[in-house]
Amino acid sequence: MSASGDPPERADVTAGFRARCDTIEEAYEFFLAYASQGLPSDHGSDTGRQAREYLRRCDAALNDLGDFLTESVNRLGAEPSAPYHAFIRVIDRDARDAQAAVRLVLAQPAIGSQVVDNLNASIHLRALLTDLFLIDEVLKNRST
Repeated sequence: MSASGDPPERADVTAGFRARCDTIEEAYEFFLAYASQGLPSDHGSDTGRQAREYLRRCDAALNDLGDFLTESVNRLGAEPSAPYHAFIRVIDRDARDAQAAVRLVLAQPAIGSQVVDNLNASIHLRALLTDLFLIDEVLKNRST
């Protein structure tokens, strides 16, 4: 048993998923703060360098998120599996859409606060966060 009381396999699966969720959520929170600063560019400041790093980490956490979740749910043996897999398809679509937006911002030579504010307002990123909150809560409830 892990410290949380879950069997080790379950703890590993949920820890990996929560780490990705935390990375995405932390990036979003940083983006909110960065957007409020009114910076014209990410160049020449520690905050700007952090913005790119948060974007890169968010991109990595989004990468193949649907496949990661599918494997996780399969390893957890969640039954009936059909509703989980149907919702994972929604998460996968939202993650790919959010990742496209993150990558668009990363591709810019200068990332100002206004661009990040628009990323934050993106329905794709917001939908993904809501999806992740829902599946996280469902998976937590399965383990209790």
